[in-house]
Amino acid sequence: MKIKLIFIFSLAITFSIFSQENTQSFTLQEAIDFALENNRTAKNAVRDIEVAEKQKWEATASGLPQINGNLEYQNWLKQQVSLLPGELAGGDPGTFIPVTFGTKQSVNANATLNQLIFDGSYLVGLQAAKVYLVISENSKTKTDLDVRKAVINAYGNVLLSEESLNIVNNNIVILEKNLDETTKIYENGLGEEESVEQLQITLTSLKNYRNNVVRLKDLAYKMFNITLGIDLNNNTVLTDNLEVLTLQNISLNLLETEDNVENTIDYKIASNYMETRELLLKLEKNSFLPSLNAFVNAGYSGYNDAFVFTTNNQKWFGSSLFGVNMSIPIFSSGLRNASTQRARIDVEKAKEELTETEQQLKFQIANAKSDYQFAIEEYSNKKENLNLAERIETKNETKFFEGIASSFDLRQAQTQLYTAQQEYLQSMFNVIAKKAELETILNTVNY
Repeated sequence: MKIKLIFIFSLAITFSIFSQENTQSFTLQEAIDFALENNRTAKNAVRDIEVAEKQKWEATASGLPQINGNLEYQNWLKQQVSLLPGELAGGDPGTFIPVTFGTKQSVNANATLNQLIFDGSYLVGLQAAKVYLVISENSKTKTDLDVRKAVINAYGNVLLSEESLNIVNNNIVILEKNLDETTKIYENGLGEEESVEQLQITLTSLKNYRNNVVRLKDLAYKMFNITLGIDLNNNTVLTDNLEVLTLQNISLNLLETEDNVENTIDYKIASNYMETRELLLKLEKNSFLPSLNAFVNAGYSGYNDAFVFTTNNQKWFGSSLFGVNMSIPIFSSGLRNASTQRARIDVEKAKEELTETEQQLKFQIANAKSDYQFAIEEYSNKKENLNLAERIETKNETKFFEGIASSFDLRQAQTQLYTAQQEYLQSMFNVIAKKAELETILNTVNY
């Protein structure tokens, strides 16, 4: 029995230590930093940059010297026959003599060095590879901004659910106390049954709401874990406070930030798109230019009727060749001209799209500033409303137990208080979320 107790105690200690090791706590900034390293979308954005770097080198290497080797072995199962005029061997004119040339087996080994001298498409390809790398880097920046905003929203949702649960639990405790006192008053014949029933209705509604908040809280934690890139059911602890975060995120200076559209990541990405259209136009124009390539070929050949190529007696015959190849486009039945015109139209479309993006971003910035300012004002308003609702509820509770106010008046005041509490919590979350939205659009985040 003693051994069994020791075993159970050891398991309990091990489980406790294991649980502590799997618990992760985060401030908001720690959560953002962690997500930027571990969020799956953010990690893939880093890989996209690595791919772009490799692709840039691929484009560069295609114009550098290329060496290819070739090894060929041939064995005539039945050698090809050629016919020679009979008179060459003293025969009658008009007759032919069948002969075979060469040996039955042969080995050829050679290497070829190719070097691009000039190709307009290669130069455009180098520029395109650089632009692609910039596009990948801008995409990574946009991904980071989106991940940061998602973490802030997920973090805020968890704190919102935690605060909501604390408030509703506190309200239930107070309401159960009121119900108990009202029930005793009724049982002593000093109150009405309706008063008890009104409080029971309110209590039932609160408990039902609490059950929903508990479920939402669980979902909020799961969403937070997914956003961070950790296991869905990881035991996570958030150390920041909703009200403190709200006060930290009230920044009137942000509302005065200059609307520098060119600094936004969406504008940069739109500019990248226009640049790619311009490069495609340049590529089509370069299709009219000739391309020039040079090559050097060197190799050895061996011939024999038997496979003795690995012996020292085998004779090898060397050969080498240098050449230059120029490809000159002459006539394409208007194909190249049509392609160039199409690319030019795409450039004009890209310019219009860039202008449209600029206008849309100006509107989005103005809208985000308006939403953020409203969230700050709404927070102040809801805070005052909560104080008023608390005082009204307290007064009605006092009046109710003094027999001055009805149970309906008390229930109305309680309902008003519960609504004010939730609106106040939501207003705090809105301040945090709207500031993150504005910072994301403006690209004013300092990691």
